[in-house]
Amino acid sequence: PPARHLLRARDLADRRYAEPIGVDELAAAAGLSRAHFSREFSRTFGESPKAYLMTRRLERAGALLRNTDRQVSEICLDVGLVGLGSFTTSFKRHFGKTPTEYRASFPPASAQVIVPACYMRLYGRPQHRTRRM
Repeated sequence: PPARHLLRARDLADRRYAEPIGVDELAAAAGLSRAHFSREFSRTFGESPKAYLMTRRLERAGALLRNTDRQVSEICLDVGLVGLGSFTTSFKRHFGKTPTEYRASFPPASAQVIVPACYMRLYGRPQHRTRRM
């Protein structure tokens, strides 16, 4: 299993992916120098700390694109990326589609809203009123 100090740094990256966090801060969380931390992180998890953080951001952006109707530029900023152009390029490299194409390949978020059957019965039945309003 990975060493506890590397897991602390990875958990920090998972928790604060939307913030401008750098390798220095992750290395400090692990209690290692920047160079040693980068080598150990890459050896243990198979990708550099910077690539891991970008992967987390892109995965979160993908989830937001699938499950919300928010604008792509808004999602870009919410996951901690600042440039829409670089976001689109990175997203396409990771998922094989642009954010707009990716969203179009899933049903709209409004179609995924689950309404309990009791509400459907209550609000779906005709209203017979005996008095005028």
